[in-house]
Amino acid sequence: MKEKIDSEAQCLLISWRNLPCGAILTDTKRIKENKTGAWRSERPIYDEKKCIQCLVCWIYCPDASILVQDGKVVGINYDYCKGCGICASVCPKKVQAIRMEKEKK
Repeated sequence: MKEKIDSEAQCLLISWRNLPCGAILTDTKRIKENKTGAWRSERPIYDEKKCIQCLVCWIYCPDASILVQDGKVVGINYDYCKGCGICASVCPKKVQAIRMEKEKK
């Protein structure tokens, strides 16, 4: 039992600096060709009329799928959005300018 506790403690002591590198993409042309939006089962729906332009969705989107022009959200790039729902979850609850719905295939 003590060994298990020690190994768990060791895991907690590992710094992010000790983690192995993940995928390092150097060919930016291939990144644009790899449209990952087909993976999603849900899609964010953006309501321009409700949006207060806080840009929190843009900050948190892990796929850089929130489209911003001149400092304002103008839409969502569905070619790369994986439908994780982070944008909808960080959108202020009083606003709800982004909501998730089932993907129509």
